[in-house]
This record gives sequence, structure tokens and C-alpha cells, in this order.
Amino acid sequence: MILTIVIGIVVLSVLILAHEFGHFIAAKATGCWVEEFGIGFPPRLYGKKIGETIYSINWIPFGGFNKISGEVDPTDPRALAARKYWVRFLVISGGIIMNLILPFILMSVAYMVPHNIVKEDVVVQEVAAESPAELAGVRAGDTILSVNGKPVESRVVLAREIQMNLGGLITVELRHADATTETVSLSPRWKPPEGQGAIGIEYQSGDFVIASESLPFWEAIPRGVVEVWNTLILYKNGIIGIITGNVPFQLVGPVAVVQIAGEAAQTGISPILELVAVISIALGFTQLLPLPALDGGRLLFLFIEWIRGGKRVSPKVETLIHSIGFVVFLCIMLLITYQDIARWISGGSILP
Repeated sequence: MILTIVIGIVVLSVLILAHEFGHFIAAKATGCWVEEFGIGFPPRLYGKKIGETIYSINWIPFGGFNKISGEVDPTDPRALAARKYWVRFLVISGGIIMNLILPFILMSVAYMVPHNIVKEDVVVQEVAAESPAELAGVRAGDTILSVNGKPVESRVVLAREIQMNLGGLITVELRHADATTETVSLSPRWKPPEGQGAIGIEYQSGDFVIASESLPFWEAIPRGVVEVWNTLILYKNGIIGIITGNVPFQLVGPVAVVQIAGEAAQTGISPILELVAVISIALGFTQLLPLPALDGGRLLFLFIEWIRGGKRVSPKVETLIHSIGFVVFLCIMLLITYQDIARWISGGSILP
């Protein structure tokens, strides 16, 4: 339990610190005055001023923060609010950009470090009546060799390819029980009948082999890029599923992230790197939402100023709106945290 909590806090801290570092780099690169960049939260344990910025380490070991001068009030010429549109846009979106860059690095490293991969024959045990698989000619006893030209080395690989192509068309290479091969096309369903998967297949439980793999960087980097792209597709499908009612809507908070990170860490370094990458993408897109107190909300005010020909929303009004949004956001997070704690205590898990 303690190790799970520690790992989870480290994961959250890395994500928050990366986000704040993105703001910091953008502010420094554009000449904005960063009063302080801190690791953790006050009270301060140690601080050193280099140039005009205090770099601090703080007692509360959770994430980090930036103190950028004049984020709303434009009266100070060095303040962020007094700078040109493109400067403010870059600084405000710097955290989001960093959260979207970090996954490429983490996914690539995840392929470089030794990690376990499962290899098994994916054999069809049963095909549901009137399912896409049955209509395409898939039969019990068939072995699935590839999907869309990609070798299927495990049920996990197959499930991922199916989820990435919901509502689309996939080509499946089969080896029948008589050793003949056939390639068929079928369309995974968004909302299959209860008890059936997207294509209507149940699989045999057979022998499998766990092998260790570590890729050189020239192979790991492109694999990491592809993995991030695939994750974005899965996010897109998830959002469509939520909007159409085919996927249940579920919010998780920091406690759930701690739980998930701790569970993932039990399987090795590579899975936790992949998990941090996935959460970083989610955090980036969450911050992009045009809601008060989020980066997207600040970008919205910048956009309003632009379409009004440079006429700003009153700093007091903007500050008030962000403050109200923060309070609402905090209340929602407290509710989510309560639900996360209750689920954790009851022994429930977010991971399948």
C-alpha cells in the first residue's frame, strides 16, 4: 500500500512538474519574468536566485509551480499580460505542449528498457450468431494470424486493433483448422449485444510464452511515435463512444491515478512509463478545455480579446471568473476523490 502511494505521488508529480516546466520554458524563451520556479509546494525548503528567478525545493513533495509576473494585470511592462498575443499564447499553451511532447519520450523509452511481451496463438472458440465475425466467415477453431497486415501475437494486440477501428473495416487473416488460410473483412461494432465483443468472438485459453524484449533507440523511437498516435485514436474513439452513449462516462481523480500507477508498477518499468504517457496525453487535452481556471480557459479569454480588436476583458472580471471556476473545479475533484477512495477501500480497481 505504502509503495503504491509513493509511486502514484511520483507519477502525479512528474506530470504536474512537466506541465509547469512547459510554461516555464515558454516564459523564459519569450523574455517574460518568472519570479519563481518551484519543485513541490511551499513552505520552502531551499531556494536559490539565479538571475531574476528563484529556483526552489519545497516541503510538500507534490508536483511544482511557476510564479510568472502579471498573468492577468497588464500594467507592468514585463508582465505576461502586457505581452503580444503570440507570446501569451505560447506561454499559456506551453504546459499543454509539454504534456503532449512527454508521451513521445516516455513511449520510446518504454520500448528501450527491457519489458515483457506475451506471445500466444489466438484461436477462436466460439462465434456469436449474426455477429460481424460470423457474417465474414470466421469459424470456431480458426487461428487469427494478422489484422490489417499486423501480426497478432496475443489477444491484447487483437483487442487493441479492434478498438482502434470501431465502426470501420478491418481485414483479418485466418488459418482454418485444415491449415488453409483466408483473409476476410469485417466491421467491429460500437455497441455489441451484451456478452459479445465488438466482432462477436470468444477465444480459447491456451499456452502462452512471456519473452523479454528491448529495442535499440532507432527502432524504439518510431515505435513510440506510432504508439502515441494509436493512443490518440483510442482517445478519439472513446470520446465518440461517450457522446453516442456507447461507452460509459467515468471521471477519475488524483487518488485513482495513484492507485492505477501503483498497480501498473507491479508489472515493471515499461508499463508505468506507458501509463504516465497515456495520462500525460489526457492531462494535456483536459487543460485544453475552454473552462475557467484551466489553460484552455485562459486561451479563450485571449481569443475573445483578439476578436474584439485588442479590447481586453477587465482583469478583475477575468480573475473572478477563474477563481469561481477553480472553486467549482475543486468541489468536483473532492467529489471524485471521495468516490476514488471508496472504490479503493472496497477493493475495486480501475485497471481491467
